[in-house]
Amino acid sequence: MSFPPVKEQLDLIVGNTVEIINEEELERKLARSFETRKPLKIKLGADPSRPDLHLGHSVVLRKLREFQDLGHEAILIIGDFTAMIGDPSGKSKTRPQLSADEARKNGQTYFEQASIILERRKTTICYNSEWLGRMTFDDVIRLSSHYTVARMLERDDFEKRYRLREPISIHEFLYPLAQGMDSVHLRNDIELGGTDQKFNLLVGRDLQREYGIQPQVCITMPLLVGTFGEEKMSKSLGNAICFNDSAEDIYGKTLSIPDELIETYFTLLLTGPKQPLELFREVIRQNPREAKRTLAKHVVSIYHSSEDAEKAEEHFDRVFVHKKAPADIELVTFETGSVPLAELLVRLGASSSKSEARRLISQNAVQIDNTRISDINYEVSLETEPKILKAGKRKFFRIAIKK
Repeated sequence: MSFPPVKEQLDLIVGNTVEIINEEELERKLARSFETRKPLKIKLGADPSRPDLHLGHSVVLRKLREFQDLGHEAILIIGDFTAMIGDPSGKSKTRPQLSADEARKNGQTYFEQASIILERRKTTICYNSEWLGRMTFDDVIRLSSHYTVARMLERDDFEKRYRLREPISIHEFLYPLAQGMDSVHLRNDIELGGTDQKFNLLVGRDLQREYGIQPQVCITMPLLVGTFGEEKMSKSLGNAICFNDSAEDIYGKTLSIPDELIETYFTLLLTGPKQPLELFREVIRQNPREAKRTLAKHVVSIYHSSEDAEKAEEHFDRVFVHKKAPADIELVTFETGSVPLAELLVRLGASSSKSEARRLISQNAVQIDNTRISDINYEVSLETEPKILKAGKRKFFRIAIKK
């Protein structure tokens, strides 16, 4: 198999990375691969604790795709076994553990969504329960002997919790060791991860050396800041743009990011030669609003289509610029003519519970035919002529009594 020259590969690989441990080893591995015409094994571990991927995940997935484009082997590890431990990275308390069935189901969803970015047919998918599940207690003891408690406490989140006398369960120490055994089993050449995964990646590098394997090169990628502009993107924080969001939601959420994040989003989420980025910087400087609209359309095109991006922009302008209801709201009819508003919001799927619906109403976030409703006990009188109900910023419903 032929590969681009090593210098050309390095120029692409180092782009957007935070740290490479270490770059000299990476260059040697690439040179050996070039000489032997044998692709390198590039590993990315996926934590299936949540089934929905967001744009933060896409940063490292794009780096894995770059390796694919260079001709190397992409290996996506679904941590269905380690998910039963719970990754403590960056957490101030023990994470909930998943069942084997939950982890496997979420893992399959992860792969389906990741395939939007990765070349599916050239991606090897593995579940680490295939080898970790076969380890005996004797194997675990031998594995544990390769790392000390002092080394574990060098990890930032463990050190902070220990200093604050917050609980650290013994099984949490096993997480980086189990993830490191993935690298031992696969004998991969490179492992990718976010900066919050650096400790885990280094444990894999150390364990490969302990087991007589050429240690992996660790490449860390930046953590994408969420739409609020402060903390890293996370669905639990409500600041995420997810792969499976609607085109309208992706467009609207992208427009909501602070202006200072526009260039970062463009750099980390979109691919292309450097010249368009330079041109885009000029657009950001002169007209941030227009730059953000361009960014939003590009992002929608990746996860939906160019046609959907155009429609999403039209939808946004109609609803948020011209303050009109969307043109294609589906009609929902009811048997009864009078429904409590809080109940109606739940039945429409605009709220997950009546208590959440009441909060939405009390926050003046619900309108009926452009009239804001703030009475949590409000009764909606339905008629044959549809009414337009708006919940929050983006949810619209046409509601009427069944004829």
